[in-house]
Amino acid sequence: MEQFIARQPIFDQNGKVYAYELLFRSGLHNYFDADDQDQAAANVIANSSLLFGLNEMSGGAKVFINCTRKVLVEDFMTVLPRQQAVVEVLEHVIPDDDVIEACRRLKKQGYILALDDFVYHDNYEPLLDLADIIKVDFLESPPEEQARLAKMMIPRGIRMLAEKVETHEVYEEAKKMGYQLFQGYFFAKPVVISRKDIPTNKVQYLRILKDIHTDDVEFKKLAETIQSEVSLSYKLLKLINSAAFALRHKVTNILQALSLLGIREIRSWISLLSISAMADDKPAELVVSSLVRAKFCEQLANPCGLPGRNSDMFLMGLFSLLDVIMSRPIEEILQEITIEEDIQQALTGEPGTMCTILEMIVAIEKADWDLVSSLSEQLDIDEQPLNQAYMDAIKWAHEIYNI
Repeated sequence: MEQFIARQPIFDQNGKVYAYELLFRSGLHNYFDADDQDQAAANVIANSSLLFGLNEMSGGAKVFINCTRKVLVEDFMTVLPRQQAVVEVLEHVIPDDDVIEACRRLKKQGYILALDDFVYHDNYEPLLDLADIIKVDFLESPPEEQARLAKMMIPRGIRMLAEKVETHEVYEEAKKMGYQLFQGYFFAKPVVISRKDIPTNKVQYLRILKDIHTDDVEFKKLAETIQSEVSLSYKLLKLINSAAFALRHKVTNILQALSLLGIREIRSWISLLSISAMADDKPAELVVSSLVRAKFCEQLANPCGLPGRNSDMFLMGLFSLLDVIMSRPIEEILQEITIEEDIQQALTGEPGTMCTILEMIVAIEKADWDLVSSLSEQLDIDEQPLNQAYMDAIKWAHEIYNI
């Protein structure tokens, strides 16, 4: 799985690199093409800190990170060092009370605050009291506005950054206006860099799986753990606000999501999301197969005389390909998480009702109908509805995977 980040240098008046702006890229093409700006921002934050390394990308210089409202309000930027990361508030972020409070928190922690593509409005005054740098788009704004902003902001102690500087003439004019920082194609175009994503975050996901299967789950502690993994936080909020849950009100934070789900549902859904994330370097069909097995097993709880075990059986199906996803023996993985004993036994192949149910789903996948009939008799269940249950599981799995 290859990840990409573009970086564009920002220069001072002496032509020295002051910082790099890190920009989301989904491939080697050098332009922004994300459908979701929140996800793009989270991707840059996660990859710059965990995969590429800030110092390696910037040589120790500061880095500008584009921040959406979600990134600000949910404090995603705090995973990056305050000595190096510059919080760049995107132009479409409305400076409401939550945004202003989030910026105050970041300033108190020592982060530099920059306002991107700045156009003056009165409602930006609270942010201007916090801002260290203002970026002005020299392609979009007229020269008189560029000069006016410089005259307004420099006396307030704000540094002015001219962006999209395309020619030497524009650069010289910007310097005369008092601009101290410069960025644009005149100096350097963004350079896309890439790296193969080593799946070290699988360890973190395994820790999360362990946490949610302990006897005493502390929701607050669990929420903090989940929030440390940006992609999992994003996926959980996206999932709980999807049609699968049909909630009347939008869920906006992880703790609220956990409280609404309840412990059994938490175990099912967080496990699902973790496995999906851990399988990023595997074929997508492997995740879909895990989901199909999970839903199929869940549907067999009542027919098999196991009421109240739906979530346990869901996990059993979900974990049945965990050894393939993690490229590790299932026995070794199960030592690191705690699940019901009969589920562990089934996953390691010990005979019993749960193991027979797993054998059933594998037989259906192989279209071994004679074995399906034999296993149905062992479980004392009607063979007739199994095909529909399997088709329903396939439909559900594809819907969930595409959320």
